[in-house]
Formats: sequence, C-alpha cells, structure tokens
Amino acid sequence: MTLKPLLLALLVLPSLASAQATPARGLDARDLVTFERVSAPTLSPDGRFLVLSVREVDYEANKASAGLWIENLRARDAAPPVRFTPEGMSVNSPAFSPDGAEVWFLSAKSGSSQVWKQAVAGGEPVQVTSFPLDVGTFRLSPDGKQLAVSFEVFTDCADLACTRQRLDARAASKATGQLYDKLFVRHWDTWKDGRRNQLFVAALGADGKPAGEPVRVSAGIDGDVPTKPFGGKEDYAWAPDGQSLVLSAKIGGNDESWSTNYDLYRVWVRARRAPQNLTADNKALDGGPVFSADGRTLYYRAMKRPGFEADRLALMAMDLRSGKAREIAPDWDFSASNITLSADGKSIYTTTFDTGTYALFKVDIATGAATKVVGGGTVGGFDLAGDTLAYTHENLKSPAQAFVARADGSAARQVTRQNEEKLAGIAFGDYEQFNFKGWNEETVHGYVVKPANYEEGKRYPVAFLIHGGPQGSFGNNFHYRWNPQTYAGAGFAVVMIDFHGSVGYGQAFTDSISGDWGGKPLEDLQKGWAAALERYDFLDGERACALGGSYGGYMVAWIAGQWPDAFDCLVNHAGVVDTRIMGFNTEELWFTEWENGGTPVQVPQNYEKFNPINHVGNWKSPMLVIHGQLDYRVLVEQGLASFSAAQRQGVPSQLLYFPDENHWILKPQNSVLWHDTVKDWLKRWTAEKE
Repeated sequence: MTLKPLLLALLVLPSLASAQATPARGLDARDLVTFERVSAPTLSPDGRFLVLSVREVDYEANKASAGLWIENLRARDAAPPVRFTPEGMSVNSPAFSPDGAEVWFLSAKSGSSQVWKQAVAGGEPVQVTSFPLDVGTFRLSPDGKQLAVSFEVFTDCADLACTRQRLDARAASKATGQLYDKLFVRHWDTWKDGRRNQLFVAALGADGKPAGEPVRVSAGIDGDVPTKPFGGKEDYAWAPDGQSLVLSAKIGGNDESWSTNYDLYRVWVRARRAPQNLTADNKALDGGPVFSADGRTLYYRAMKRPGFEADRLALMAMDLRSGKAREIAPDWDFSASNITLSADGKSIYTTTFDTGTYALFKVDIATGAATKVVGGGTVGGFDLAGDTLAYTHENLKSPAQAFVARADGSAARQVTRQNEEKLAGIAFGDYEQFNFKGWNEETVHGYVVKPANYEEGKRYPVAFLIHGGPQGSFGNNFHYRWNPQTYAGAGFAVVMIDFHGSVGYGQAFTDSISGDWGGKPLEDLQKGWAAALERYDFLDGERACALGGSYGGYMVAWIAGQWPDAFDCLVNHAGVVDTRIMGFNTEELWFTEWENGGTPVQVPQNYEKFNPINHVGNWKSPMLVIHGQLDYRVLVEQGLASFSAAQRQGVPSQLLYFPDENHWILKPQNSVLWHDTVKDWLKRWTAEKE
C-alpha cells in the first residue's frame, strides 16, 4: 500500500524529497541528540536581517550550547546564514535594538547570565550588564533607553546585593533545612527557596550600560514575573511611550498550588503608583500582553474557566482608557499560543494546534476572520517585520529549518540547511494521517509511519505511541523525545492516535477527557488500533508494543489492566499508576483537581474510577518502567510502584532510573540510553518466533 505524505512541496528538504533506491540507514538516537536545532527566528525592525539560534551538542561533554547566526535577506546572492556570535560562546534570547544596529542577547560567558550586545556591522560582543544576580529575561524599551530585566530575588530585600548576600550565607551554612508554611513547596524539578522572579527596569546611560541600581517595578506583586518554570519575556510588554509595562502574574497566596488565576498588571517605571490589575474580573488565566502601536489597546490571551490549564486561550482586546475587553474571534475554535501584530496593526499572527499539525494563522482584529498562513507540519518560532515573515518549520521527516516569506506566507524560501549532510545519509519512513470513527462514532485522527527500510509486501512489528498531556497531540512534527522515526529507523512501523482529549480538534474534543481518563481515550485507542490494522497491511498486529509517557504512561498502566492481551510489551515512562496518591503529592494540584472534579477528600470515588493500581492483578504484558528522580509532576514513587506491582505479579519487567532527570529525559547521553533501552525492549518482545 502506497502512503502519500501530507507535505507542502515547498517545505520538503531537497535531500529528503528524492527517493533513495537503497536507504543507507534509519534514524538513530545518536543522530537525534546531535542534530543542530534551529529556533528563535528574529527579524530586524526593517526586515533586512534575520538572526537565528542554532543549538549544537558536544556529545562527549554531555552538554549543549547555542550560538546566533545572521543573514542579510536583501543580499543579492541569498547566501545562507553565517555565524554571528563567537564560536564557543553560548547565548540565548536574541533581540534587535530599536534602530536595528545591534543584536542583544543573554550569555553566561562572564560566569553568570548577563545581557550582552553585538553590532550587526561586525565586532566583538560587549557585556552590557554586570549585576550580582543572574538575568533571567530582558526587554529593551521602544526607544532603547531603558532595559527591563528579571531576577530571582527575596522580595523583602531592598536591593540585588541583599539577595546575593543571603544566597552566599545560605551556601556557607552547614544547616540545610528549609521550613515551609504553605503549599507549592516545589515545582517541576526544583524545590522553592523563598525567591520570586521579579521585574526591574534599569535606565541606560550614554555608554549604553545601566546607570545605577535597577528599580523593581513589580514590587507589591507576590508572584513570579515571568511565570515559573517555563515563562519568558512574552509574559511582559513595554508600553510604546516607555513609561509603563504590563505583566502577567499569579498571586502566590495559600491557593497558589491549585489556582490558575493569572492576571495582567500595569506597572509604572517612575510614578509612585501601585500596580493596577487590569483583569481582576477574570478568575482564570490572562497572559501574553502586547500593546498596539498607539498604546491605547492591549491585546492578550485569556481562558474562561478557573482551574483548567487546558482551557481555550481566546484572543482579547482591551481598551485601556475604558478598561473594557472583548474577544476578537469567538467563533474561531482554536487556542492561540502567542500574539504578533501585523505592520498595519489590523491583524494578529498566532500559532495553534490544528488537526495533527501546528499552524500559523492570521486573525483579522475587526472581524475575527482567521486565515491559515503556514501549515502542513509544525511552525515553531516566527517573527514579522513589515511584509517579511520568518519562521521555522518541521515535519515528521525533517528537523526544523528556517524560512522567509511574504506576510501572507507566499514566496517562501528556505534559509537554513542545517544537518543537510547527515540527513542525506538517513532514510525516513513515509507517513500518512488517517481517521476513523472513535467514541460515540465521532471522527478521530491518527498517523501511521512506515519503517525506514520498508519493502512492499512485508509485515513489520509496531510501536504504538500514546501521547501525554493528556491534552496534547502526537502530530506532524520532529519530536526530540518521542520521535516516531527512531522506531521506524529500528525497523518498526509506528501508529499514533490523537484520542478524545487531544488538542487541535476543537475545545469540546479537548474537554471530553476530563473526568474520563480511562473511558473515551481507551475506546479511541482500541478502535484506532483496529482501524490501522485493517487499513495498513504492513502492520503486524501480532508483534506490537505500546509506549507512552506521563498521561501516556498512565494509559499504558491502564491498558495493562483493562486490555491485557493487546500488546506483546509495554513501556511506561513517568506514568501515573495511582491517581489517588497523585491527587495529594503532585506539585500542580489544579491539574488533578480539575481532571477529577475536586480533591481526593471531596470526591474519592472519582479518583478511584479509573485508577490503574486497582487492576494490577490483571497485568501480564512485559513492562519497562522509566522514571527520573527530579520528576515532581509524577513522582518517582509512581514508577517504583509500577515496577513493584509488575515484579510481584511475576510479570517480566525492568526499571530504568535516572537520578538526574525530571519529567523529561534531557541530557544527550541519558537520551541515548533511554532510546537504546526502549529499542532493546521492543525488539526482545516482538522478535519473530521460530
């Protein structure tokens, strides 16, 4: 059966578009972790220069670093980007100065994370700041005369030196205990130590460096700015006149661990005014502020339902004089991930999940009409300057590459050719998106990927990948932890199902999993597996393993008890095996409390309804369990419980434990060990019987 990859011809790498008569080899984890990764496309204000971040890995040193590359888009020869920052200097967060003459960025070259700049015309990087604390994020004011910077500080300290002295004293102390009196004591992979991310503004002197101590403009806000752990400079924005900023923060009261109420606050640089809460009426999330050019309108994204982290993010516009807000595109059933204004200020560009892809849309502010600008795979970062659009694009057969186009997406041109030589020697499995009737006869989508060494008429063992979230998606992208091509490269076919609860198919579809973790999703997976086996005759259903992480790991544990004869083996990465105890010990309680309709004390029956631990007596499929010690989302004890349950049931099982990883496996050599262990497990249990 011939598969037809759903690719835009323009976005396919030349080295991948032509068929290879004799594939050299499939993708291996060592390729995956050492690919150069292109990201953060950043345009100069006039659209002439494009700066990109390129991440490189030193596999032997087990670490990665990133440098900046630059291209003159108006050069006649259309030469590829060249290295901009010095080799060996790791940098991040590029931004052009308002006049486009300099690129500013963060680097720890001096021993701590500080702001640097480098002239576009050439020369060496110049260190701008020398603060006693690491700079987390920064934004230049519109006139380039002020610098907003964020630091982790003790909020009762009057200056940065106080925080530095307190940290040094703590490090020198032989006592290590930390006393807490309210929840949210740790987050993601870090224990809290009393510091908050706070926003400061420093005036820049004639030499372009800070003049005096920066002023804390977020004083009075007991919250993190930017948000932790993954927030960035998109959490705050300068007003065009440089007199104020708007930031997003969640107040850290007693309910911080179960609240999703982020509000937008306006703060002033010089005036002695208390922060103004602009969105107090909305008890759900408000974030991603962007000012109109005239400063009269604030655009942002907002959820409507308090406590629900996967609610739809609507595009909003607020008249700052009246304080009235309206939703821009109420009939557009997508969740906006960011906001970039068009040159004329009449449209918003934003990316969003879209039916197994991640696309770039243009939304008309007046009418709410949405137009897809770039699709057919996954759009990563993007930037807009005048009529020039820059973005990264990836798909199931290509890592991210940078493209430039007109603002409407036309006349696209590939800018980077990263990893081209390595990619030329790798065969990728062809893929196809398919759909079937899932729960309640509703349409559900999935992808199937052929083995890289595919031969017509042969049948292949299958890796059945189950995504996490659960409000997530396994779609048309080049994933660096769950990349189906690593299984295709090892001789497996791959099937992935975006079951009820997945994102990109409308908010009602996403909502449908809450309170029903083991119901509709399991039915979709069963029906999707049956549909794939019926449709694709190269899938060997008698040699198949199911794999998943986080919620996907939960589903693996649920399948072990509810569908025990379906697969030859299972891989449970960071999976929940006891939903009740997770309701007590996960760090983000808003997640479990929304998904189960309350706390384990309030609704214990909801936590037990789809609790895998109640069905371990049915387990029989061999299970590989993987967990990281620093995982505070799904604690390592969940993995230990799964391993213990399998062992005591006499089920063939192994435990792969990482003392230095969190919910994700990130270190290059740990990632290779993860992939090799999983691949060996799959091959062991799907080997053809003699």
